[in-house]
Formats: sequence, C-alpha cells, structure tokens
Amino acid sequence: MIRDSIRRCVALGLSLTFPASLSWAQDAHSAIAPERASVPPFVRSYFPVEVPPVRLANSGRLAQLVRAGTLYLTVQDAVALALENNLDVEVARYNPLIANWNVTRSEAGGTLPGVPSNTSQVGASALGQGVAGSQRSAGISIPGSGSSRVQTTSASIQQIGPVTQTLDPVIQETSTFSHTTNPQANQILSETPALVDKTRVYSLSYTQGLLTGGSATVTYSENYLNENSPNDLLNPSSAPALSFSIQQGFLQGFGIAVNSRFITVAKMNAGVSDLAFQTQVINVVSQVLNVYYNLVASDEDAKAKRTAAETARTFLANVKEQVRLGSLAPSDVINAESQLVTSEQALVDSDTTRQQQELQLKNLISRVGTSDPAIANARIEPVDRMIMPDQDNLPSIGELVKQALSNRTDLATEKESEAAAAVSNLGTRNGLLPNSGVFASDSQAGLAGTGHSLTIDGVTLAPNPKLVGGIGTALQQVFNFSYPAATVAGFYAAQLRNRQAQADYGIDQLSYRQTQLSTRRDLNQVEVDVQNYVIAVRQARARYEAAVANRKLQEQLLSSEQKRFALGASIPYNVIQQQRDLTTAQSTETAALVAYVTARIGLDRTTGTILAANHISLDEARSGKVARASAITVEHTPAAN
Repeated sequence: MIRDSIRRCVALGLSLTFPASLSWAQDAHSAIAPERASVPPFVRSYFPVEVPPVRLANSGRLAQLVRAGTLYLTVQDAVALALENNLDVEVARYNPLIANWNVTRSEAGGTLPGVPSNTSQVGASALGQGVAGSQRSAGISIPGSGSSRVQTTSASIQQIGPVTQTLDPVIQETSTFSHTTNPQANQILSETPALVDKTRVYSLSYTQGLLTGGSATVTYSENYLNENSPNDLLNPSSAPALSFSIQQGFLQGFGIAVNSRFITVAKMNAGVSDLAFQTQVINVVSQVLNVYYNLVASDEDAKAKRTAAETARTFLANVKEQVRLGSLAPSDVINAESQLVTSEQALVDSDTTRQQQELQLKNLISRVGTSDPAIANARIEPVDRMIMPDQDNLPSIGELVKQALSNRTDLATEKESEAAAAVSNLGTRNGLLPNSGVFASDSQAGLAGTGHSLTIDGVTLAPNPKLVGGIGTALQQVFNFSYPAATVAGFYAAQLRNRQAQADYGIDQLSYRQTQLSTRRDLNQVEVDVQNYVIAVRQARARYEAAVANRKLQEQLLSSEQKRFALGASIPYNVIQQQRDLTTAQSTETAALVAYVTARIGLDRTTGTILAANHISLDEARSGKVARASAITVEHTPAAN
C-alpha cells in the first residue's frame, strides 16, 4: 500500500510526461488481453497493466451436452469444445499478446546499462558565482574550497551490432539544496575564517533518441548562491544556463534501417506469432478429429465384437444341445467354449481401447481433464458416423500443391522467419564499420545578483551594472545570447583486426544460409506429402471396398456353414472358423474406413484447408468463444473434412 501510494504521488507530479503508447491488439471478445489502468492518461504510463487471471473453467457448452451421464457429441461440437477449452490452444493465445508487447518495447528503443549520467551534487556553483566560482573561473583551485561534482559511469555491456537509442523521450529534473561551511586557510579573497554557502541548484533536461542513430538533448540549469563573504560584489546571485547538444554517428550505427531493425523484426514476429497460433489450432483440430473418429471406430469394432460374442454364446448353447442329443462328441463343446472365451476377450480389449480414446478426447475438449467427476464419469456417445463418400472429387496434384503453398501456416512461418533473419543481419553487417561521428553543442549562460560596493586600499569596486538584478536579468542575458559557448567535436575509432565483428557477421550469414536451405527443403517436401496423402486416400478407398466385399462374403459363408451345421452336414470347427473369419473381416473393414478418414484429415492438414473444411473461424479460436450452437442432430460426413 505504501509503495503504491508513493508511486501515485510521484506519477501525479509528472504532468509534463508523455504517455507511452501500447500497441497490443485489443480483442473485444478476449478475456485474457491486458487492460490499462483507469487513471489520467498523462500518468498512465507509470501504472502496471492489469492482466486477467488464467481461465480454468470449462465453457458452458460442455455441461449442456451431458445428459443423464452421457456426453452426446457431434464432430462439430468436439471441435467447438476444443477451441473453447483446450489448454494448448489457451496457452498459444498468449503468444500474440506477448509479441505485441515486444513490438511496443522495440518501438521504445533500448538503452543498455552503462550510459554515463552527470548529476548536480551538494555545493555546486556556476563559473564566476561567489568565491569558489571566481577562483575556478580564474583557473585557481584551492583544496577544500571547491564545489563537489560527481560523475557516475556504469559498466559497459556488449551487444552484437549497434545499440539502438532510447526512442521514448526522457525528462529529468534534479533539485539540490545545500548549506556548507568551509574553513578558509587563506582569507584574502573571502575575508572570513569560515565561508558559509547556501545553494540551490535546479536542472531540467529533455533527451530524445533518433532513429538515425543519434540523440538530442536540451538542458536548462539554474544555480542560486548566497554566502557570507563581504568580498562578493554579487550576493546573492543566480546563474541560469540553457544548452542544446546533438550527437550523430556516420559509420557504425548510422541509418534508419539499421536502428529500426528490432522494430521491424518485432512486427514480423508478431505476425509469425499469429501464424504459430493458427498452427496450434490446426494441430489440436487434427487431434480432435482423429481421436473422435477412432472413438467412432472403437464403437463399431465393439459392436462387431459384441455380436461375435453373442453368436459364439448361441453356438455354444447349440453345441451343448447337440451333445446332449448324442449327435456331437463332448470334445466339440471345448472348441465352442474356447471360441466364446476368445470372443469375450476381444470384446474386453475393444472396450479398453475405447475407454483410452474416450479419456484422450476428454482431455482435448476440457480444461480440467477428468478431475471433474461429472466429466470423468460421463460416457462419450459420438453421434456422427464414418461414411465412405461415393467419390473423392480430389483436385489435381498441382492444384493441391498450390493450395498447400498458399495456405500452410508453418510454411508461412518459415518464410517470415527467414525474412526477419535478413533484417536482423543488418546490425551485424553494420557492426563491421569503424565508429565515427560528430558532437555539437550550443549553450547560453547568464549571471545576475544583488550588487555590493567594495573598497580596497581606498579604491571602490562596484559590480558590473549589467549583472545587477535578479533571475529575470540573468534569463534576459541567456535569451539575448550575451554569453554564448559553442562546441563541435568529431571522433573516430577503429578496432584493429576486428575479429569479433567479423566472426559475428560470419556466424549470422552461415546461420541465415542454413535457414534458407531448411525453408527450401520444407517447400520441396510439400509435393511429396501431398502425393503421399493422395495415394493414402486412394489406397484406403480400395482397401475399404475390398474389405466390404470380403465382409459380405464372410457373412454369407458363416450363414451357409451355420445352416449346414443345423442340418448335420458340418462340424463345429468349421462354424467356429467362419465366425473368426467374419470377425476379422469386420475389423478389417472398420480399420480401412478409419484409414480413409485419417488420410482425408491428413490431406486437408497438408493442404492447409482443414480449418475451412470444418467451418472454423480464427476469430472464434482467438477469443475462445464459438458462436454456433450445438446441434447433435446435424449429419456429418468425413468427406467434408
């Protein structure tokens, strides 16, 4: 509380401060974006933004779909729940916000620690002001009688490439009040054994960094002195000064392109961050679709295994009846029981697989996973079925490759990263140059105070009438350019051999070449991936059609064998074998259909059309709120995916 109060008091006193601009993307539907403090704009920059707490509760859609302990789920509802509740997607939502803050930070420049800082200290006086000022202006330095001024310089910190100036303007004000008493070993000038100085020093500066690599500073200072020396012709006195300085390099660190490279890269990274979020959404949607249809396949497989177990149970009863009537040997019962045990074990395995896939799907569509008993105990009932479309209607390979190159977010991310690396390399290239530039300053000074006459050896000394007055007189001297001072300096520094800069540039260029090759490799891989998935789709269709035909034949063979057994023309072993063959054929058919759906999902992902194919809005994905209502009666065909 005390710290916050102090910060508020300090902030309210900075009425001349320019507020920093925040450039994050404000999303009206987002519940995670930072919000600026509700304070006056001119002090808002000094208050932290409010970042909402993390969202750990599931959306209301999930509870609405649970009925009597069963979660009825269409594929569209599964995707919507993942967009609203999946934690991987929620984590990825923060990345664009962080990237936008990095843009804000880069736009402010970046002063590294180690910048020299001169501050007025106790006892400071201007040249010509008072006894000490007169001595210093005349080139006299008496130990113990001079003013105290301390210069603080921090350690230097290295950075690859030139350091960008601080682009946010900086206003600094320093006020120093002091009362000092200095013993005088030589009283010729002061005529007092102890010189008592009362000083007030005000210093106000405005500094602005420039994108060209230079900086400009305007400084106003005012020194007030009142001392007890009878020899002062002006006492008390005021000495204001106004100065302007600019520094600009012309080799290393020169140019807008070099100094704005971090801003450019940060903006490019913000776009890359959004592409990465889209990639994360695509990954999660693909997972949800695959797990959903695997769950559907498990239901189909369990249904077939359950039918096979019922058939085996009925057949066992028939065999036992035949043994009781004496038409079959007792050993035939063992074969029938073995078939029943095998069928029941297959059913248990199928149910176990279903439970695992159900658990995986719950984790994808819920923020709390199975820690919520209502979700943990609910059985997922997938409403949509897998249907093989009559035709694939696939575009040509060339068209699919073109779609992939224009839609794939991962490829776009690589291209943007390669472009950002090229911009960043401007700094290491510029860092090879020597350090050269100019410094120029212009200052105006004034001095005025209350005049006193002084008689020494019969000679009366009077102060310069132009210096008699108050602060207004001194300021008039400043703005009339009465006492100007100008400085122009040039500097040049070159590091012999320059091995560090050469190595930095070489490393960056080699890394950039690696990035270019990696991007080209991935672009070349697109056509291979598209062809592989097209082949997988066609192969899965052919396998499915063959599996359907085989399953129908196995059903006919089992039916025929059962009839022959009923007529006494077959033996139990033949019936059991046909039952096993039919179960295998049913599993093969289901697996072929799953392979087809998976191949279609993979093809849509490879071509970058999976979001459009599943009617997914990126705005809804960003906000975590899907507008469309749940409708479990909506029919879904995997061909649309």
